[in-house]
Amino acid sequence: MKARSPHPQYLTIGGKRVVVLEEDDYQRLAQQADVWEPPMPERDADGNYPALEAMAVSLARDILRSRRRLGLSQAELARRAKISRQALDRIERATSKPNTKVIDRIERVLNPVSRQTNR
Repeated sequence: MKARSPHPQYLTIGGKRVVVLEEDDYQRLAQQADVWEPPMPERDADGNYPALEAMAVSLARDILRSRRRLGLSQAELARRAKISRQALDRIERATSKPNTKVIDRIERVLNPVSRQTNR
């Protein structure tokens, strides 16, 4: 399936040419460029985040940042952690809440030195 092309608007603001995209287009392009991070969920009436959803986003962001810091592709991290790339993608988008076994496999790849010193 071919991705649809964004339909940007070009504007000049403060003497600089800028591109205006729909938010969905921006999110899709950012994810493709591997610079995207999942947004935090909406806060409730008391200003609190829903706990499970916020934890999934926090975990996703930690994994994304560590993977990027190490220069690993999503496919390479998944291969080393012995999980599918699709499963890792869902974890990094915070649409899946992995069990501790999967988290441990990912952590072993992302933090091998700290795991050895903490034993």
